[in-house]
Amino acid sequence: MLGLEGYMEIHVKHRQGMGIKAISRELGISRNTVRRYLRSETPPAAQSRSAKPTKLDGYRGYLHSRVKSAHPDWIPSTVLYDEIKALGYSGKIRMVSAYLATLKPTRREDPVVRFETPPGQQMQVDWGAFRLNGQRISLFLATLGWSRFTYGVFVDNERFDTLRDCHEQAFDTFGGVPMEVLYDNMRTVVQERNAYGRGLHRFHPGLNDLAHHYTFLPKLCRPYRAKTKGKVERSIGYVRRSFFVPLISRYRQLEQPIDMAGLNLEFARWLAGTANTRVHGTTGEIPCERLEQERAALQPLPPARLTGPVRPGHVDRPPTRSFPIEPLQHPLSVYDALLEVV
Repeated sequence: MLGLEGYMEIHVKHRQGMGIKAISRELGISRNTVRRYLRSETPPAAQSRSAKPTKLDGYRGYLHSRVKSAHPDWIPSTVLYDEIKALGYSGKIRMVSAYLATLKPTRREDPVVRFETPPGQQMQVDWGAFRLNGQRISLFLATLGWSRFTYGVFVDNERFDTLRDCHEQAFDTFGGVPMEVLYDNMRTVVQERNAYGRGLHRFHPGLNDLAHHYTFLPKLCRPYRAKTKGKVERSIGYVRRSFFVPLISRYRQLEQPIDMAGLNLEFARWLAGTANTRVHGTTGEIPCERLEQERAALQPLPPARLTGPVRPGHVDRPPTRSFPIEPLQHPLSVYDALLEVV
């Protein structure tokens, strides 16, 4: 008998698309054994009187309740591992991951080639849509391209005055201003793409004022190509999976409400204690430590923030500078396909 681990491994490999013959060859067991275990919906620990208990046994109920509370979203195994570890679990994360993997089919992402920028060169900005207490809210997220240090805040609107405040808070947090900021097709950023020719866009007048005050160059990623702004796109997914869904599902289980102020307080703690202090999956380094190096390459902050009302209307004359469309990634069949975190 293969035991619980063997049962899980067979089911996980099959969910990942591996055939019976390939599983049989890799595990060194017969094809009939693989078929028998795939037909069985009950792990061998429940079938056999001689099966040994595992360190995970006392936490399966908790894991099931957490998975159920987050449905239809999903909580990463790393988050659930930290939760049951705090409750006394002393086993390895591998067993937790294998057990959870049998509950959810693996979804393969398109592999990408990552385009890296030097320190101080670029910040990527985007909005993410969330729902809190039945209301739509937005997440402003800004990520420095080299250090991967992230600033974010949840807000109740995406107006330009809110976007301006979020930029200024991000620059203050970073301790400087990058050379360029990359956006997608936000209505509060660009009013008309290629209005004066290819790469000559009509930006929101307020953004022109903001860019002039902080001396950064606004750039646009290619429309309908989310992967050209990949660092912050993946950061939004990371926030959703590793912070928002676990937090909201926990409050739901406790039948306790949480408002915007409470959400942002929890988010600030999570950014400072987890997102910016973890070992980054791509760089292999800690974002807050890399920020100390990148900060030296950032432009200095102006003496004061931008004041005055947001300038409405359109810019009637073409800009004297070309803001090029900047492709940052390309969907090629190469490395990075299996990266879970950003």
